[in-house]
Amino acid sequence: MSLLSADRIAKRFGGVQVLSDVSFSIARREIYGLIGPNGAGKTTLFNVLTGIYGPDAGAFTFDGRTLTGLKAHQVAAAGIGRTFQNIRLFVNLSALENVMIGRHARTHAGVIGAVLRNKKTLLEEKSIERRGMELLEYVGIRARANDAAGSLPYGDQRRLEIARALATEPKLLALDEPAAGMNPAERVALGKLIRRIRDDSVTVLLIEHDVRLVMNVCDRVMVLDYGEKIAEGTPAQVQKDPKVIEAYLGTPRAA
Repeated sequence: MSLLSADRIAKRFGGVQVLSDVSFSIARREIYGLIGPNGAGKTTLFNVLTGIYGPDAGAFTFDGRTLTGLKAHQVAAAGIGRTFQNIRLFVNLSALENVMIGRHARTHAGVIGAVLRNKKTLLEEKSIERRGMELLEYVGIRARANDAAGSLPYGDQRRLEIARALATEPKLLALDEPAAGMNPAERVALGKLIRRIRDDSVTVLLIEHDVRLVMNVCDRVMVLDYGEKIAEGTPAQVQKDPKVIEAYLGTPRAA
């Protein structure tokens, strides 16, 4: 069974149709890639999926329930974690504190517990801190736990965003251009991390301009162009699709 299914998603901003009848499904424990030229609608689709925008038409089903109409925090609570194309860290807080904030969707202490600092709340805070350190270790930046997030190298900030998203205990992790700003060695390491996340039973949805990374790590790939789905299949199938070649390279000239 599919973990996520999208049925004819459409989104318009003013007079511009950004998404038109986009349908796809993602299987459990799959790495599913989403590519397309600039302006194809990739991030808009992410934002509709994660509750930042509402769709003008169509619906999402996730893990047996509809997500249509849910707010971003409700989508996160349902089991979808995400990163952003533009890094959104709390730059003056430590790396560890950023990950601990990501645990907010899974905490149980209410306002009274936070004010009174009772035993249950203190134990939960210790558990959150411990899990935060585990996730920093998982993404390879444990040594920077106490450093301000804004002081981290760009590649480490990207990893920190992934750790914070994983702190929500997602069933689906949506990564919006995680390789942006990384050097070639960092991109190779990122590919290994993405595969590890999938191997640890978290399904991955990946937007990425680095087509080589997508083709190396994804099980299936969907291609958008001008808000429409033009291709879907294995990386090998997609790379040979004439519509994809035309979208990226332009229409070949006649001989």
